[in-house]
Amino acid sequence: MTQPIRWGILGTGRIARDFATALRDTPGATLAAVASRTVDSATKFGQEFAAERFHGSYQALADDPEVDVVYIATPHPMHHENALMCLNGGKAVLVEKSFTMNRRQAEDIIRLAQAKRLFVMEAMWTRFMPAVAEAKRIVDSGEIGKPAHVSADFGFTSNAGPEHRLFAPALGGGALLDLGIYPLSMSSFFLGAVAGVKAQAEMTDTGVDMQTAFTLTHEGGAVSSCACSLRARTPTELTISGTKGFVRLHDRFHNADSFTVTVVDGASRSERTVTLPKSGNGYTHEAQEVGRCLRAGLIESPVMPHAETLAIMGTLDEIRAQIGLRYPADA
Repeated sequence: MTQPIRWGILGTGRIARDFATALRDTPGATLAAVASRTVDSATKFGQEFAAERFHGSYQALADDPEVDVVYIATPHPMHHENALMCLNGGKAVLVEKSFTMNRRQAEDIIRLAQAKRLFVMEAMWTRFMPAVAEAKRIVDSGEIGKPAHVSADFGFTSNAGPEHRLFAPALGGGALLDLGIYPLSMSSFFLGAVAGVKAQAEMTDTGVDMQTAFTLTHEGGAVSSCACSLRARTPTELTISGTKGFVRLHDRFHNADSFTVTVVDGASRSERTVTLPKSGNGYTHEAQEVGRCLRAGLIESPVMPHAETLAIMGTLDEIRAQIGLRYPADA
């Protein structure tokens, strides 16, 4: 495949807007079509971002023969249905995180993608940032020794009412699926598969988590300490510590352009800053990875593989079981 990757965007909310903006900065990509629940909404959004076609139903986008891959930008509880619809329409899919509401739904999507030999990936954009990719290379190089611990947090103060998506169980609300997915996924990225988890949370009156803290043990023996919050503006930092030092992605680590590397040798201590700016708003890097995989005939990305998405969804299920967070999709 040498021609431009023809994208469809399913949904017209804030995250869809961010991704449409990023496609403008993505080499070899074009916005072929946009779908909303009404043709008016799709047309307004599509005209703003120079889409070629506007669909007034999600099914119409799934059936559009001039689309190669669909970015699913609907709320979490709709990902399962929307992804299956697009796969059944012969489309590759990039599914916004959290990938689904639970592991069972994630298994459905990945099983169908594998059966149809169609690409599917969880849209964990942070993994594809140049700074994060370089931090991973440095950790893997052994410069900070054997990695043994990750500390990560993601929190902001929300003043939204109980009817808002962030606090509505029917819309997949709560800190964990929106924010906790970042510390969890990045801990897995740097330290490997999760072997165990312990979690505690403060719950809201609507029954979702206001803030959750969890510790992870990894199969290699390493440990992570993670937190997410809709009540506190946390530092939002990510630190990977090894036997010789640490790599730290500072404020807003999920969208970082730089990080520091600190190596300690006895009484001596060296520190340097590595700067690798992202392109545009940052979402272009995951779009470029999708394009690379499609052109190579891959059905999964080695950076965000199917098995890891399934494992992360399983860990989220276990955290939710421990803190008593249930969604209608769990029935």
